[in-house]
Amino acid sequence: MANLDALETRLGYIFRDKELLGLSLTHPSVAHEQGGAVQHNQRLEFLGDAVLQLVLTTELYQKFPGVDEGPLTKARAHMVNRRTLADQGRHLRLGEHLVMSRGEEFNRGRERPSALADAFEALLGAIYLDGGFEAARNFITHQFQHHFGELEAIPNLENPKGELQEMLQARSPEPVQYELASVSGPDHDRLFECAVYYRGEELGRGMGKSKKEAESKAALKALLSLRKTDSASS
Repeated sequence: MANLDALETRLGYIFRDKELLGLSLTHPSVAHEQGGAVQHNQRLEFLGDAVLQLVLTTELYQKFPGVDEGPLTKARAHMVNRRTLADQGRHLRLGEHLVMSRGEEFNRGRERPSALADAFEALLGAIYLDGGFEAARNFITHQFQHHFGELEAIPNLENPKGELQEMLQARSPEPVQYELASVSGPDHDRLFECAVYYRGEELGRGMGKSKKEAESKAALKALLSLRKTDSASS
């Protein structure tokens, strides 16, 4: 396992109990390889998921006092899914610190999105146990500050393409255009990237397991960007 001091520097948090940090980075494959008595990070992942949900729910509740439960739930789901959690783990370079079986490592387990997402949630659980709720809240809000900055207003997450079309048609009758930018991954696990354009200008990009999902993510990105621009200029 790589030097944990470097990881703590990236986290901006120093653990009092280093064993908690180590446990959060211990993949379940170790128990399968060495026997069931070996502890791993799944219990911490369970705890971290609950802490994350509470912190983000509280932040959204306070940021949008006039918004009902349904849109708040969808906004939270947009911020917290397996892909965004894996991105958080990748950004912190958790993969290089994971303790895992030789078989899992041989199969590129350090890069596996599910392993990175689980480790990130386990890390949150470890910070909560080590430093308390405020330490966990500070860490989470720092990690997700980019997302909160984007959410100046909560868009219609069920139909972002329709909402984007409606917003832009109020400015000009020219239609919105979507283009497939790239397709990657094996046949059974394709990842599509689409871009949305209006009057020749790219407004946003999104990725998804289908072209439809990628277009929807691109539209959502465009909506958030346009609303942020409108808010700044008003």
